[in-house]
Amino acid sequence: MKNLIIIGHPNVESFCYNGIYRTITEELKINKEEVEVIDLYRDSFKRPRVKLIKKYQNLVTWSERIYFISPVWWFRLTPRMEIFFDEVFVPGFAYEFVNITKLYAYPKPFLKNKKVRTYVTHGAPALPVLTLYLNSVKLRLIMGVYTFVFGWRISLFTKTRQFWSVPFVSKKVRDKYLKIVKNDIKNDLKK
Repeated sequence: MKNLIIIGHPNVESFCYNGIYRTITEELKINKEEVEVIDLYRDSFKRPRVKLIKKYQNLVTWSERIYFISPVWWFRLTPRMEIFFDEVFVPGFAYEFVNITKLYAYPKPFLKNKKVRTYVTHGAPALPVLTLYLNSVKLRLIMGVYTFVFGWRISLFTKTRQFWSVPFVSKKVRDKYLKIVKNDIKNDLKK
């Protein structure tokens, strides 16, 4: 299958980059999968970005599976990942609004055939994010972005993983997180 990995972390020593991204890439290459990478912090984001956005859209179109990797900063993904959503997943390419009434329309997704998996890392522990903040990061990402472009499906929830307290946990816990990633990829390859 054609796999697109979109990594949204500026630091190549980070757990997102050096852990999750590396694990996904290695597992896909071991299994002789086609892999393309969008490294949002290695590409130049100088304006105008027309050629870069077209390149990204071509890679999204080419792909059958998309892996998103980003830390959570200020209860959202990194700025360049958010720019990716804003400038790549535009109406006409990723979705269109279909009018129901004069005042109401719904988004019709154009990327429903894509298999999507997401890994987000938090500096925060799970308890306050899941309870006090009602898991708003994951809900906004899935309900406010993914359902528009990939459609409504339960796998968007089940295949969006959150890893907690990443800067503060032990190597053993990080290794456990990476084992989850590796198992996810193995499961993806079976389908």
